[in-house]
Amino acid sequence: MASSHSSPAVLRPSGSDGKFRKEMDPSKKPFKTVRSLPDVCPKEPTGDSSSLCDSPSVVADQHRWTVYHSKVNLPAALNDPRLSKRESDFFTKTWGLDFMETEVMPSFYLPPITKEHFAPYLQDITSRQKIHEKCKKTCPLKDGLDQTLAPVVHSHDRSRTDLDQVPKIFLKSDFALEDPLTFSTVLPWSHFSGQHGAGGKGARDGASSRLLQEKLTHYLDVVEVNIAHQISLRSDAFFHAMTSQHELQDYLTKTSQAVKMLRDKIAQIDKVMCEGSLQILRLAVTRNNCVKMYNKLKLMATVHQTQPTVQLLLSTSEFVGALDLIATTQEVLQQELQGIHSFRHLGSQLCELERLIDKMMIADFSTYAHSDLNRPLEDDQLLEEERLVSLVFGLLKQRKLDFLDIYHEEMITAAKSIIKQSVIETIAQMEEIDTEVVLKLADQMRMLNFPQWLDLLKNIFASFINFLKRVKATVSTIRNVVFLVLDKNRGKSREMEAISSQKSPGLGHTLDTEVAYLTHEGMFISDAYSERELSSPGVETEPQRTAYQNNDPCGSDSTSEAECVTDSSSSKEQTLSSATPGGLEIMVSDDLRLTELELGRVANNLQELLYSASDTCHDRCVKFLMARAKLNSSEFVALSRTVETFVQETEKICSRRSMSLRGALQSQANKFVNRFHDERKTKLGLLLDNERWKQAEVPAEFQDLVNSIEDGVIALPEKKTSVPQERKPADFLSVDGQKYAVVGTVLLLIRIIFEYCQCVDDIPSITTDMLTRLSDLLKHFNSRSCQLVLGAGALQVVGLKTITTKNLALASRCLQLIVHYIPKIRVHFEARLQPKQYNMLRHFDHITKDYNDHISEILAKLVAIMDGLCDKTLSKYEVKAPVPSACFRNVCKQTAKMHEAIHDILPSEQTQMLFLRINSSFKIHLKRQLIRLNVVNDGGPLHGLVASDLAFYTGNIRALKGLENLDVNMTEIWEPKR
Repeated sequence: MASSHSSPAVLRPSGSDGKFRKEMDPSKKPFKTVRSLPDVCPKEPTGDSSSLCDSPSVVADQHRWTVYHSKVNLPAALNDPRLSKRESDFFTKTWGLDFMETEVMPSFYLPPITKEHFAPYLQDITSRQKIHEKCKKTCPLKDGLDQTLAPVVHSHDRSRTDLDQVPKIFLKSDFALEDPLTFSTVLPWSHFSGQHGAGGKGARDGASSRLLQEKLTHYLDVVEVNIAHQISLRSDAFFHAMTSQHELQDYLTKTSQAVKMLRDKIAQIDKVMCEGSLQILRLAVTRNNCVKMYNKLKLMATVHQTQPTVQLLLSTSEFVGALDLIATTQEVLQQELQGIHSFRHLGSQLCELERLIDKMMIADFSTYAHSDLNRPLEDDQLLEEERLVSLVFGLLKQRKLDFLDIYHEEMITAAKSIIKQSVIETIAQMEEIDTEVVLKLADQMRMLNFPQWLDLLKNIFASFINFLKRVKATVSTIRNVVFLVLDKNRGKSREMEAISSQKSPGLGHTLDTEVAYLTHEGMFISDAYSERELSSPGVETEPQRTAYQNNDPCGSDSTSEAECVTDSSSSKEQTLSSATPGGLEIMVSDDLRLTELELGRVANNLQELLYSASDTCHDRCVKFLMARAKLNSSEFVALSRTVETFVQETEKICSRRSMSLRGALQSQANKFVNRFHDERKTKLGLLLDNERWKQAEVPAEFQDLVNSIEDGVIALPEKKTSVPQERKPADFLSVDGQKYAVVGTVLLLIRIIFEYCQCVDDIPSITTDMLTRLSDLLKHFNSRSCQLVLGAGALQVVGLKTITTKNLALASRCLQLIVHYIPKIRVHFEARLQPKQYNMLRHFDHITKDYNDHISEILAKLVAIMDGLCDKTLSKYEVKAPVPSACFRNVCKQTAKMHEAIHDILPSEQTQMLFLRINSSFKIHLKRQLIRLNVVNDGGPLHGLVASDLAFYTGNIRALKGLENLDVNMTEIWEPKR
């Protein structure tokens, strides 16, 4: 185990794997690799080393050795191979024979050292270590050092070569012969199976086994040699540490002696200079503690009587007084009697009492709300105002801000009972309703006629008005209490700010004086500061409480002592006296724990409670209204006026616009409008489907209906009760001096339009709905009449053989009558709409345009009929005798028939315009035929024949009634001369 005495080689990390390898001189040739023994293990892993397991290896990591990798016992490490004589008594010659068995006790002055103590050092040294490693990689070794290290490198390479002979499986970190795979790899079973076979085969197996044993022995020797070499390289550092151990023992001995001397000096100083003064301070503190104990014992005797006094107050329903006493006692327990073992349960008992008082107050308030809201509505006085104010103060003091929810629930129940009671009283007065037969109240109510039902609704409205007034009075009283508390809180805040601003300049001087005085009395400075902090302007100090109790003439009676606590607590409170609108004096205490935000929230909830009362009344009335579904226009008008009166009164009381009842009334109005419109639209559709489009006679009542709106007001005339005079119906409907030939459907349509206008006058809230429904009705008439006449739908629906020109003229005239009334209808609706709703009037403009387009299409259809006739007739025209020709006679005959059919229906202006268009069409077709026949205006025979026919045509046209002045100039048919 000899080793070289030269210094160890400097190792550098080589390659990316971070392993330390010795640097080789690139100029020298590599050493010749020593051939290893033949491998006798058939299952040993072969191939490149990089393909083996990446686990730690002795071969790969031998140059990263640390003291934690040592696997050799201490005696082997102490065997210095360089010494000829080894010291066997290295430890025992200095420290005795029992050195190895002596157990060293841990030092009481040295703290236990853990890995966390070295964490800051490791953090600081990490950057330096990185720089050092970087420098080692950057700076190459000098030539002289390379020559010095050459033998060491050579020795290392040789040992490395020897170690490479050992198979890698022996150097794995997880090497274990217990593993069957590892065992079979190292010791194959084939080496042991020959003992039971033949002689020759057994001899071969025996030789193989011996060869395996020799190879394993060789591996063991190589490993031991390398281990001994590593120990020899690091033996110098170990022996240097042992040498330094003696110096460290000397330093420890001197330090121990110096510490002992210092402790002796400190003990003498403490005994001479400090012990007496500290004893004086301790006695002064003890005296003060005794005084405090005496005062606390007296205070404990007083607090002990709190529970009986609370029970006495609760027996008389003095909730606020009981709560004040409990609050004061709890404050004393938390500040001055904190930690007293005998009172350890008193705080929880007082909290339980406080919760009991909360439940009692809530139950009492619920009883009060039920009694107040269910008493007769004729009584308009506030019920027990003093009781209400006391309950509100107690609930506010305990921050039970949900008491308004209790009142809200009672309010809903009372509103339901009001309607039920009113219905029962009304039904009881009706003799025609047998309550024994009709058991359900809803069925009994449906048996009422409309006047009876409306009277019942008015009674319900009157009851709800009184109910809302009562709720408003209660809410006003609660609001006054809340506002008084809010004003007191604001005043207290201003006073505290003023006091703090006045006392803040002299605070420092006063504090310093008191500190000096207390220090002179023998108390610690920290105690003086604590006493100063406890003595605030709003809380009594301990001497003040003691003086008060000493001067109190109450004696030792238990009840008197309890009263002393009550008086003491009340001495810390200031009260604000005020009065409610009813004349009740209110004493506002100073210990309410509500903030301004919470009080403001309560005030808002009170206002919302009043709004909720109004909404509740409206909601109950809505359900009552929904039971009465079908109403005619007069009944609906009466209902609307009654509801509007009730809504205005509730808005005056609650200062809020409730929309539920108005919404229900609007819903009823919408149902009424839909039913009204559907009935009339269905009726109009049936009339149109049965209309034969013949001129109808106009009864006198329809003429009177039209005459009633001549002054600009659209309204249905009142029915006359007298016996009507029999008047013959007229052939035409006279409107503003014009005669209209109409069909029966249009007469009924005019009456339906007037009914729409009358509904708008009776129910102004449905104006917009009626406008849209009337627009829909007019559009329906226009589209359906177009389908039946222009679209020839009447041929299938009614069974007409053909659509004649008279049918077309009648349809045009009926449309003109409706167009005549549309501006008046527009004016009627415009007067009843809001300015922001004027854009709805555009529906009338669209309807007018549609009607005019329809009229134009009908006139165009009449022209088209004659145009087709002229085209068909004149295409056969030939210029020859006799004169007039048959074609011209046929055209004049058809023109006379059309004139006869329409001249009594259409006005003369439209008749002339129609025949002008027909004449223009005639001239176009005649001109085309003359060009084809090559007849020109040359005065010849052909020209004379055509002129004779034209004279015949012109005479027949001007002979028709109303067309005497019609311009039928025929000069345009001739081509100009070239």
